Amino acid sequence: MELDMERFRQIFLQECAENLDVLEAELLAMEAGLTDDDAINKVFRAAHSIKGGAGTFGLGEMSRFTHHLETLLDELRSHKRQPTPALVALMLKATDVIARMRDDAAAGGTGQSPDAASVSAQLEAALGAADSEVAAATAEPLDDGHSPWQLVFTPYSDILASGNDPVRLLRELAELGLVASQCNFGKLYDDDFDPQLCYLSWTLTGPGDIARQDIIEIFDWVEDECDVVLTRQAPTAQSGAALAEPQAEAPEVAPAATASAISASADKTAPARAVAAEQSIRIDIRKIDQLINLVGELVITQSMLASLEGIDGLDTQERFAKGLSLLKNNTKALQESVLGIRMLPISFAFNRFPRLVRDISQQLGKEVNLKLVGEQTELDKTVLERITDPLVHMVRNALDHGIETPELRCQKGKAPGGTLTLSARHEGGNVVIDIQDDGAGLSRDKLWQKACEKALPLTRDRRLDELSDAQVFDLIFAPGFSTAAAVSDLSGRGVGMDVVKRNISELGGSVEIQSQLGRGTLFRIRLPLTMAILDGQLVAVGEELFVIPLINIVESLKLDPQCLLKAGGGVVFYQLRQQMLPVLWLSQLLGTRGEPGAMPLLCVVEAAGRKLGLVVDALLAQQQVVIKSLEQNFRRLPGISGATILGDGQVCLILDVPALVALHVGQQGDSDAISAA
Repeated sequence: MELDMERFRQIFLQECAENLDVLEAELLAMEAGLTDDDAINKVFRAAHSIKGGAGTFGLGEMSRFTHHLETLLDELRSHKRQPTPALVALMLKATDVIARMRDDAAAGGTGQSPDAASVSAQLEAALGAADSEVAAATAEPLDDGHSPWQLVFTPYSDILASGNDPVRLLRELAELGLVASQCNFGKLYDDDFDPQLCYLSWTLTGPGDIARQDIIEIFDWVEDECDVVLTRQAPTAQSGAALAEPQAEAPEVAPAATASAISASADKTAPARAVAAEQSIRIDIRKIDQLINLVGELVITQSMLASLEGIDGLDTQERFAKGLSLLKNNTKALQESVLGIRMLPISFAFNRFPRLVRDISQQLGKEVNLKLVGEQTELDKTVLERITDPLVHMVRNALDHGIETPELRCQKGKAPGGTLTLSARHEGGNVVIDIQDDGAGLSRDKLWQKACEKALPLTRDRRLDELSDAQVFDLIFAPGFSTAAAVSDLSGRGVGMDVVKRNISELGGSVEIQSQLGRGTLFRIRLPLTMAILDGQLVAVGEELFVIPLINIVESLKLDPQCLLKAGGGVVFYQLRQQMLPVLWLSQLLGTRGEPGAMPLLCVVEAAGRKLGLVVDALLAQQQVVIKSLEQNFRRLPGISGATILGDGQVCLILDVPALVALHVGQQGDSDAISAA
């Protein structure tokens, strides 16, 4: 049976990412003085696992590099050295190198990093400095360096279950010069023999000039799965003859060939690594159990309904209605459970920020305290992956533009250290993420001045005193907009915040800004829990039905023809209270069949801070719909985000409100300059 080594490799890469998170989090705690022996052991085990797995899957450079870090951590846990700030900074740098090696391996590479050599040299230098201090204490007085080695290797019976191969270890020992001189077959021939267990142990001998450390390193990552006894033997002719005899009885060559085949198989499947890594997700076993229970309930309900076939009578109708009610409830619960499988805690995104805040605040010479709230708030895996980069950009901006230097904060009567808070919570069917700082806040005058310098459309016919705070603050999302006095590695190029808002809008979300000058700024992001199902408003346009996402709908009202105003080029606006809304007739835009309704309705939608009126013939039911992608079979349609299948089997298109708003602005120009006056 051929092992699927690529699957095991992907598991290792996932576990490697988790272990890197442990390394980074615990090293940051160590830097802050919040550590103990248990934490150091936890960090050591994480590095130990990475090194062992990397060696197993042929990532030699990654394994060797991690070994240096592991050795440093081993000296920390044995109290041979103390975790000084410089040492912790070096270990954090080493963690970054391992992360880049892991990313290279996930992308199909061999686990390389361009700065591995330089950081490895720094680790070796740190180890060398410690070795000179403890050499006398660690020297072995009985080790003369000439007597031959004898090693007794006894794997535990379940070593094979963990994917480790004793034959591979023997092969590595043979490369050093240690050869098996005796094999103990143990209970190999017992009646209760289990082919999944290991019953063998070996005695090996080798020349005395082999370094002890080189031998021990081979067992570093299986030390919990075997017993190893390494001793010096006096070289006598008698013992030499006795040890030479069993050499002829060493037919164990087939397993070595199998190991080679496994290695070759792993190399062949390397190009698929990056894709496979993105398609997997870890699931809490309790969610699987819940799913199985719900499927069982559905089977029971199906059997109950099937038993009613061909039976008439009032009692049957009541039982049938009861069965339908159970089916509805179980289906809804099953839907929620299946969606829950894709849900991940936002801590997967939040966990990267302690290191990010630490590095940037040191670079800027600022003192920043990071607070994380609601880390167990769950949202869809796809949403989580796509919101992480926008969050990183907004945190960087808060550190660079928002929070002041300690000197400036003291001048303003603030504490020297600023506070940056990231929080997440559920509100209805959405996830709300807040990024809040207690820094300088946003200046309306400064933002308006920059907007005028950039000649943004809003500045053409409007004055600052006519605009609300929200309208002024939204200027920072304009392409190329920046208030930075100088370009730096962090910001100042005016690239990013427009992309942040676009990415959030593409997820069906929104972002708003609240700020007080001198007090701080709050960015509030609202996102749907999942992109697989949405709450929608079913509307009729001619003979066609469409779904408008409820998250984009502001209000709906009867269309009053007297409120329609025509501008140049056939552009139409609707006067709604003191606001002028651009209007789109969906029947004209989408080319629907059938005559328009006699009493059209106006559905006011909003995306990216801009409102638009959509003219429809009728508002039907509000319901949850399952989103089906069209891009596999059709080219991308402007204004359409997907499709769904209604209860009667009819296919219904889902409107892409952000795209419709962008399309309308592109066709008809900016409506902000239109006033009700």
